Amino acid sequence: MSETLQAGTSGSLAPAMEARGDVVISVSNLSKTYATGFQALKNINLDIRRGEIFGLLGPNGAGKTTLISIICGIVNPGAGRVLVDGYDIVRDYRKTRAIIGLVPQELTTDAFTTVCSAASLSRGLFGKPSNPQHIEKVLRELSLWERRNSMIMTLSGGMKRRVLIAKALAHEPTVLFLDEPSAGVDVELRRDMWQLIRKLRDAGVTIILTTHYIEEAEDMADRIGVIHKGELIVVEDKVELMRKLGKKQLVLHLLEPVERLPGELSGYSLALNNHGNELVYTYDTQAGRTGITALLTDLSRLGIRFNDLHTKQSSLEEIFVKLVGDRQ
Repeated sequence: MSETLQAGTSGSLAPAMEARGDVVISVSNLSKTYATGFQALKNINLDIRRGEIFGLLGPNGAGKTTLISIICGIVNPGAGRVLVDGYDIVRDYRKTRAIIGLVPQELTTDAFTTVCSAASLSRGLFGKPSNPQHIEKVLRELSLWERRNSMIMTLSGGMKRRVLIAKALAHEPTVLFLDEPSAGVDVELRRDMWQLIRKLRDAGVTIILTTHYIEEAEDMADRIGVIHKGELIVVEDKVELMRKLGKKQLVLHLLEPVERLPGELSGYSLALNNHGNELVYTYDTQAGRTGITALLTDLSRLGIRFNDLHTKQSSLEEIFVKLVGDRQ
């Protein structure tokens, strides 16, 4: 892995109310071992910036949900400290919980109440005064207003997921955690949800997202963190991560198929695909010279002609798979 990648942030534990102005969540030296002896988190250091969408990626059992649960006050930390907007999650529990909204992975909600009542009750639990206008706004944005008087037990799984999001937004949090929000939902909800998330981010809400749909993180996130076996192995701006670890390829569509590559081309990182009809050249995106000009010259000299070419970049999913695979 490139040494320029940031694996968390180092530093001593900061006292409450000393978080930097651009940091809304500061995790310092956080570890968690359960009673069974399983160590879910190992010395996590992470700063999450105010107003960003942060994508937290990792395989099942990597520690994503444990990390979120500790920050949200659901699970007690083992060692270390977490500040939310400068407040300690243990000492200032009520203040930090009022700042945070959580959309859990599981579809757990009161089946015997109405949609509107569930959202209103959630707001009241955080000590916020009644605000029917805000509840209506949230329900409309989630396409729930027409079902506001429906019992939750009568809703589909996708609609219940919308109710969870409405409950998380009812008390107007400035930090929103989305733990696998797209799991088991339809395409329409996914589209509506991401439109709402972008609106919230534009309004200054900080979004922390875990997802198995890595293409969503690639599309939505400003920064990416990868956690594996309880360790935060990468934290990086998405664009920089893809630039540093991504591969770029030049694909040439040959006029005539080639059975094997001439020895004169052995110095290039080349592969023949599609029964010898495509020549794929992989090159370093950070190198001063790509070698493309020299390759094209050598191909012309060897009589290998092509009628079309295009470039393609590694996806975030390919980078994620390689990062985790290298750590197995």
